[in-house]
Amino acid sequence: MAELILLAASGLAREVLASVRAGAAHTVRGYLDDDPALAGTLLDGVPVLGGIEDAAAYPGAVFVACAGKGASRERIVRRLAAAGIGVERYASVIDRSARVAEGATVGHGSILLANVVLTADVHLGAHVVAMPQVTFTHDNQVADFATFTAGVSLGGSVRVGRCAYLGMNASVRERCTIGEGATVGMGAAVVQDVPDGETWVGVPARRHTPHLDPSALALAEGRS
Repeated sequence: MAELILLAASGLAREVLASVRAGAAHTVRGYLDDDPALAGTLLDGVPVLGGIEDAAAYPGAVFVACAGKGASRERIVRRLAAAGIGVERYASVIDRSARVAEGATVGHGSILLANVVLTADVHLGAHVVAMPQVTFTHDNQVADFATFTAGVSLGGSVRVGRCAYLGMNASVRERCTIGEGATVGMGAAVVQDVPDGETWVGVPARRHTPHLDPSALALAEGRS
C-alpha cells in the first residue's frame, strides 16, 4: 500500500485524513504546505513534512491535492507536473460512507467525503472535491477541479465546468450548466445556465452585480 501525502495543510486535508483513517485505504505519511511556519509541526497528529516543492523527495508516495478551491488545486498539480509527477501519482480518496453507483466514474485525485452519492452514469473529472452530503444524480458530467461544498444537490443531466465552485446547500435544476470558473452562492437555487466565470446568488439564483454589498459576495463564496 503506497503512502499518501496530502498537498496543502488545510481544513479539507484534515477531513481527508479523517476519511482515510476511518476507511484504512491508505496510510498518510504527512502534509506538504508552502507555509514555512508549519514545517515540522503536527496537524491532527500528522507531520508537515515541508513545502509543495518537496514532493519529488517521496518517489514511492501518492498524492492528493487538498486546497479548498479548484484553481488552487490546479496550480499545485501544474507545479508537480513540471517536476515530473504525473497523473498516475494521484490517489482518489472516497469515504467509506460514499455511494458510487455501478457505471459512475471518478477521476484521479478526486475527493468524496462522508455520505456523498453518485447515482446512474455520473462522471466526475480529475481533482474534483465533494464535501459531505453532496448528491450527484443521473447523467451529471463534472469537469476537472470543480468543488462542491457540503449539501450541494444536482438535478439530472447537469453539467459543471472546470474549476466551478458551488457553495453549501446550493441546488441546481436538471439540465442546467454551471460554467467554467463560475461560483454559485450558499443556498442558491439555480434554475438556468450560469455562464463561465460569473457568480450567481439567491433564490432563484441571479448574477452577482458590481454594486452588490461585499458581505453578499462573501456569503456566495462561503466566507465569513
